[in-house]
Amino acid sequence: MALWGNTDLVYSNGTINVNLGTNTITGTAGIVTFTNSGIRTGDVVTVGTGATYGYAIVTGFTSTTISIADTSNFVSGLTTVAGASYYVSQEPVYSLKDSNYRAPEAKTVGYSTSPVTTGVYGVDYVEVGAASTTQYAVGHSGWVGIMTYIDTHGNLRVKHEVLVAGGILTTSTSDNNGDDGYFPGT
Repeated sequence: MALWGNTDLVYSNGTINVNLGTNTITGTAGIVTFTNSGIRTGDVVTVGTGATYGYAIVTGFTSTTISIADTSNFVSGLTTVAGASYYVSQEPVYSLKDSNYRAPEAKTVGYSTSPVTTGVYGVDYVEVGAASTTQYAVGHSGWVGIMTYIDTHGNLRVKHEVLVAGGILTTSTSDNNGDDGYFPGT
């Protein structure tokens, strides 16, 4: 199992049900098949828009079921999730334990009265160039952690951290996991 890969969106077709008691994810509406999707052991499954429910590491899969390592990165108190959106990525697995990027991706913390939005994104060299004149400019392609919030003066604040510098991530315009707001692919 690799610590990270080079694709920010491996698969996201359909919806899923999650059983946190059995550490399984089952495909529901619109699933073609997990076995032909490109998913690998060690990939990260993000459940819910903005990681509303949490994250997990893939430990195995069949055509309709994904086994996950544990449920420690899910919102406390959940036992099941039904009909949720999701995506599978190859983001760094250690970022799941980083309190800066822990689910959910929108939260309120001490230094901002507005929601703070966090996420880990695969940023290729095309996206670095496209974002270079914006507040989301980053110094290097690779896996980047982003935190945004509105400060007490009403200004958008953007903090970024390159978690894994990479020469080139997958540059297909179809490989974005909703990061085009920060890092346009074209």
